Amino acid sequence: MSEQAIQGRFVHSETFPVRWGDLDAYGHVNNTVYFRFFEEARIRWFAEQALTADGQGDGPVIVTTSATFRQELTYPATIRVEVYTGRAGNSSLETRYQVVDAEDGTIYATGEAKVVWIDHDAGRPTPLPDRLRELSAG
Repeated sequence: MSEQAIQGRFVHSETFPVRWGDLDAYGHVNNTVYFRFFEEARIRWFAEQALTADGQGDGPVIVTTSATFRQELTYPATIRVEVYTGRAGNSSLETRYQVVDAEDGTIYATGEAKVVWIDHDAGRPTPLPDRLRELSAG
């Protein structure tokens, strides 16, 4: 875990190589790719918690997301995406992300996503799984 630029409870991290295809015409990682980094780390964390995000039964949907880009990220690089939790509601959980250089801890970006747990068949919110509530920051 690196120096934390965001608030929350650390719950997971994933390490990824930056791919050549992640770059835009300016030669740095395209801003949309950061949301893929957040998503991949979040889905792997859910899998670690034995929770699925396959659109069947109940599961997560993202209702808001944002990113703050702090420093350009270029190829080649290896990054670590750190996942933190914020406050839990009845059916929602704030999640936060930090994209850092896997070697020196440089912070490239931070982000947030509000996850709402829904019953996919009914299309309605359902209570957040207890294991996620227990991992929330408050």
